[in-house]
Order: sequence, then C-alpha cells, then structure tokens
Amino acid sequence: MHRLHAFPDIREMLRRLVIAVFIGLASALVVWLFRQSMYLLENVLLGDHGGSLVAAASALAPWRRALTPAAGGLLAGLLLWSWQRATRQRPSAPTDYMEAIETGDGRLDVPSSLVKSAASLIVVASGSAIGREGAMILLATVFASVFARRFTPDKEWKLWVACGAAAGMASAYHAPLAGSLFIAEILFGSLILASLGPVVIAAVSALLMTHLLNGGQAPLYIVTLLDPPLPSHYGLMALLGLTAGFAGPLILWLLAQSSVMFRSLKLSPPLQLALGGLIVGLLSLVTPTAWGNGYSVVQSFLSSPPSLLFVAGVLLCKLLAVMASSGSGAPGGVFTPTLFIGAALGLLFGQICGLWGGGEPLMILLGLTGMASLLAATTHAPIMATLMICEMTGEFTLLPGLLLTCVIASTLSRWLRPQSVYRQSPLQPR
Repeated sequence: MHRLHAFPDIREMLRRLVIAVFIGLASALVVWLFRQSMYLLENVLLGDHGGSLVAAASALAPWRRALTPAAGGLLAGLLLWSWQRATRQRPSAPTDYMEAIETGDGRLDVPSSLVKSAASLIVVASGSAIGREGAMILLATVFASVFARRFTPDKEWKLWVACGAAAGMASAYHAPLAGSLFIAEILFGSLILASLGPVVIAAVSALLMTHLLNGGQAPLYIVTLLDPPLPSHYGLMALLGLTAGFAGPLILWLLAQSSVMFRSLKLSPPLQLALGGLIVGLLSLVTPTAWGNGYSVVQSFLSSPPSLLFVAGVLLCKLLAVMASSGSGAPGGVFTPTLFIGAALGLLFGQICGLWGGGEPLMILLGLTGMASLLAATTHAPIMATLMICEMTGEFTLLPGLLLTCVIASTLSRWLRPQSVYRQSPLQPR
C-alpha cells in the first residue's frame, strides 16, 4: 500500500502565515503614521484644509503659493545634501526596495531610507507635485527589511521585503490584489509563484488594518455606480488604450528629459529642488491644481467631469509640475500623478466622444479607463493596473474592458519603449 506524500511542514507554513500577517498589520500602521505626520505638517504650514493641498493653495496669497513649494524643496534638498556629504565614504545598502528585491539580498539602508522619507514628507507637505505613496511604501519595506534581518533567515529576506512593499501599496491605495500583483508583474522572475501566498496575506492584512485605523471601509475614489460597458464602449476603451500606448512612452521620455535638463544646470541639490518647487509654485498661480499629487482633483473630475478646455489646461499645468518635481529630484513617486494624467487624458477623450452621445457616465467610464491604461503603459503591468482601478473604485464590472485596454496599452508602450518607469536608469522608486 502506497503511503501518501508528506504534507508540507505545518509549522513552517504557520510561521510564514504569522509573519506575513504581522508585516501586513505593521506596514499599515507605518503608512498611517506617515499620512498623519503629513497632515500635521500641512496643518502647521498651510492651515487645516481637510488634507487637500489644492484647497490650501487656493487659500494662500499668490506670493506664498509661489514660494512655499520652493521653500520645501530647498529644505528637503539641504537635508538630502547634508546626509550625502556625511555618509559619502560609508558603504551602504540601497534605499530602493525594487533594487533590494531584484538585485540585492533584501537589505535596505535604514538611516538613508529614513532621511529620504523625511525629505519626501517635506516636499509633499509643501505642495510639490510628487506622489506621497512612494515614501509610504518605502517605509513599509524598511520595517519589513529590519524585521526580516532580525528574526528570519537570510534566504527569506527578499520575500518579506516584497510582503512589505505589497502591504504598503495595499494600505496606500486600498488595493491588496493589485499590490500583490505589482510585486508579481514588476519583479517577474525574482519571486517564485509559491512566494505569492505570503505577499497576498500581508497585503490583505494591511488593508484590514487600514480600515480599522481609518474607522471604516470605503473605496479610495468615490464614483457614481456605472452600468457594465456596452459593446460599443469596448471599442472606445480599446481606442483609448491605443492612445495611452503612445502617451505612456512620451510621458516617460518627458520625465527623463526633465531630469537631464535639471542636471545640466549643475546646481547643488538644495538649489535644484528649490528650482523645481518654484516652477510648481509659479504654475499654481495659473491653477492651484498644480500642487500635490492630484488625488483630490481626480476625485472632483470623476464626481463632475468639467469642460474640455478646463481639463486640457489643468492637464498641461499638472504635467509641467510633475516634470519639474520629478526632474529636480524631489523624493517621491509618480504613481498617483500618472493616475491623474491618465484620468485627464480619458476625460478629454470622453469629451470628444460625448459629442455623439453618452453623457457624463461615458466620460467617467473613459476617465477610469484612462487611469488604468496609462498606468499600464508606464509600468508595463496590465493586470496590476486593471485590478488597481477596480479595487480603488469598487467598479469590478469594468474589469473585462479595462483588462483589454490595459493589455493593448502595455503591449504598444513596451514596443515603443522597452523600459518601464521602474526600469529607468538609475533605478529609483516611482
């Protein structure tokens, strides 16, 4: 009589389960603390405006609106520059969780990562057009790295840093599945499929903890419930996917050129970040929406789509502001600003299509499609981008159409520009 194959070590499975849950809960707490620190600093610098940097910018005198991002950039640049000078001769691990997982052994330079996160907190709270979520995810991975190095064998370090990254994304974007698939798609080949289980557990645990800390459960973006797309809508979504497939490489090229232009000025880091902040401040004189990562503006666009000319003007100013912030080296990500640009692109497309009917629901549908497709075009991760939009809005009826659109956008973008935003050199968190 043949014996059954031995079941995998139960104790080892339980150990990994407990660690994954713990990293998820702790990562959510870390993200929440960073967000509360950001709100506190914004209140001290700008007054209480409910966490909306656009509202804060609108309430400021023009001279303060122009100079506040520059002052924040100068202060953050001084912090980074001083730290770089103090540690110039000291060998260090990376401060990029992508690099730590993909080419390193899972270790992160903790002091440098904390300084980088502090600088990001300063530029974000002072209105820079850069994503706050990059620092949140970095801090979550730093905690995971420190915990892993202290309590787990070195062969598992990469796995737990990946769990921290997924948990950080789940907390920041309320999207545990997308956060998990972000790790699987972006770092394909670095993690085997069997390792995805702890990553998903950490991400879901982080989301549950985030709901507990926030006092409730709600999508990140509130949209009017949409009906499933009609067959004719699939054609429009696919066409928008083609548009995003061209727009994604163009935006990545613009960001790269902006960085080259800033470096050609040969300014010290404090002056370079101050110049980037000043450009954002001057653009905010045209429209306050130049401030911040664009979250509140996207929410307002999805609630009540504005006119074509207004969207086009805001898109142009915001794109220039993101180029100035990212190109000057402001620490942060371009993930959320990419969602903004994608939403604006989709709304512009929807305004044109709306000339033949469809109304506001069609514009919202295409706005969400633009967010997903441009995200797929810049990250080359179509499944992650699809799930990200569905989870952030709760609109899972859009999943088939968004998946089609994201695959089209990602395929075309990859053909035009093989490098994604996460494969740019030097590698840095976006």
